[in-house]
Amino acid sequence: MNSSTYADLIRERYDKASRTRRAREALYLCLRHLVLDGALRAGEPLPPSRLLAGELRLGRSTVVRVYEQLLLEGYLCGRAGSGTFVSEDLPPAMSAGASRGAAPAGGLLSNRGREIERHATSSHIQGGAFVPGVPDVGLFPFATWRRLLSKNLCFEQRHLARYSQGGFGPLKSALADYLRVSRMMHCSPAQILILNGSHQAIDLCARMLCDPGDAVWMEDPGYWGARNVLRANGLELVPVPVDVDGMMPELAPPGSHPRLVFVSPSCQYPTGVTMSLARRLQLLETARRHEAWIIEDDYDNEIRYYPHIIGSLFGQAEQPGLQRVLYLGTFSKTMFPGLRLAYLVVPEALAEPFAVGNAELYREGRLVEQAALAEFIEAGHFSRHLRRMRSVYQERRTILRRAIESRLGDRVSTAGGQAGLNLAYLFAETLDDVELARRALHAGIVFRPMSMYYDASRGSRVGMNLGFAAVSAEDITIAADRLCSVVEAYLVKR
Repeated sequence: MNSSTYADLIRERYDKASRTRRAREALYLCLRHLVLDGALRAGEPLPPSRLLAGELRLGRSTVVRVYEQLLLEGYLCGRAGSGTFVSEDLPPAMSAGASRGAAPAGGLLSNRGREIERHATSSHIQGGAFVPGVPDVGLFPFATWRRLLSKNLCFEQRHLARYSQGGFGPLKSALADYLRVSRMMHCSPAQILILNGSHQAIDLCARMLCDPGDAVWMEDPGYWGARNVLRANGLELVPVPVDVDGMMPELAPPGSHPRLVFVSPSCQYPTGVTMSLARRLQLLETARRHEAWIIEDDYDNEIRYYPHIIGSLFGQAEQPGLQRVLYLGTFSKTMFPGLRLAYLVVPEALAEPFAVGNAELYREGRLVEQAALAEFIEAGHFSRHLRRMRSVYQERRTILRRAIESRLGDRVSTAGGQAGLNLAYLFAETLDDVELARRALHAGIVFRPMSMYYDASRGSRVGMNLGFAAVSAEDITIAADRLCSVVEAYLVKR
């Protein structure tokens, strides 16, 4: 193919690329694609820069710079006195166009990647009535938070610009004091790791404590996010039923020997029930007998609507030989989700290996935010914010309960509601709660079907998981009335 013909080919491809890009970028991408597609074959000469510049109505210097860039990257090669040519060193698949439009062998994703995609339950809708698990970020004292961030940014503090194994020391000390008072836990700062969210903490536990194929007892119904993280680590998920007293270890499949147990004893998600003392002691004994580890997810117990404190499972397991609990806390519900800070409290025997594992797998950072959070807690801002939120959320919870139960009556029931940001309502009759959620969405109402929280192999209850925290008291009444109308219409027509 002569230079003039190649110039025509390049002009045709360039005209399409140049509509949305600058001239130099468009020509670079055009030539690179032609080489990779095999349209410009290995060893063939490119048009002289002056000829190509004239054909494309570009400055010659633009063409020369693009040629030089492609020469540097290895797509082209130059021969003294002969011009510029397509490199002959490219792999045959590239120069022959074998890769054009083809998917990689074996598909785009790994088996694990396909499993993650298949079980994905995250939603792009993260606001409005009644998205569960979302706090009212509009009530957070951002002015105070900005001031603390600015304070730690304005001064040259090089220790905040480095890695810090396990997290920022003063924040871990503040948390140790806070947990002693609020959760009746006794732990040293060395037992606390600061992590980027609960999912990273669960992933770290799975990697450090389990091998692929190990069994994990999961609450059923339970938190889908934890299920997906643990499943992605190749673990066998074993659903264990939940009733009004929490997880029922005696109903685990016979012969199942767990390596991990994932529970939310203080405020079970999504039902909101509190695990009884008898069940807690039974679970601790089960963990001791199987040499299993318990992940205690205390995701939003701080938002509680009763005056007394329910002690943590971690605190109850302090006797020698019983400390097999890892305590997981987060600031996503108490402050704001975008902060992406959580903490993990581990038994003393795990403190050093977990700190090493965290550093090797994820690296630490975000020390400016951690320093600001330490001051936020120590100065009392965190406690004041929690007191305010409890009052606001309790009012909103009461309004939602009154609105739902006055309309739907004994068609629905709820066992929780003493803590947290959501109310889980179960229907007394059989229906398709996924279809009901679709109809509610069409009416501008968002809720999560309760069936999605159950393990599909065991069957499920149906209902609505309603989040009330991020909805004003006035809007709750209007939205609840609209939701009940959708439910009533669905029950009549089905």
